[in-house]
Amino acid sequence: MSKLSITQVGRVCVTVADTDRAIDFYVNTLGFDKVVDTPMGEDMRWVEVALPGAQTTIALAPPPQGTDAGGSQTGICLDTPDVDADHAALKAAGVDVDDEVTRWGGPVPPMFWLRDPDGNSLIVVQPA
Repeated sequence: MSKLSITQVGRVCVTVADTDRAIDFYVNTLGFDKVVDTPMGEDMRWVEVALPGAQTTIALAPPPQGTDAGGSQTGICLDTPDVDADHAALKAAGVDVDDEVTRWGGPVPPMFWLRDPDGNSLIVVQPA
């Protein structure tokens, strides 16, 4: 196989049932910026959000036809310098977060999972 021309992870896709609700959560609760919002077909929109200064975006997209939105383990890890403060702030804001920050010790950083309004889970991690 010849070498591919892939240069970066440009975006990851999260399926959502209600685009406006998802924008509100990712922008107003998690602190992302809305960087793309354009019509997609007749009834849908293509929306991307990104953390300030980040190159990789999260696309908040409708699900493929015939499938339900949300409920996925996205595998998206969001880095923070203070996992405990972010956990407490999100919990206080009523976000669906794990009860406690998980600490396995050793090289595994402390982390917790959160779920967006569509039940997609993301992980907040405090890297060493």
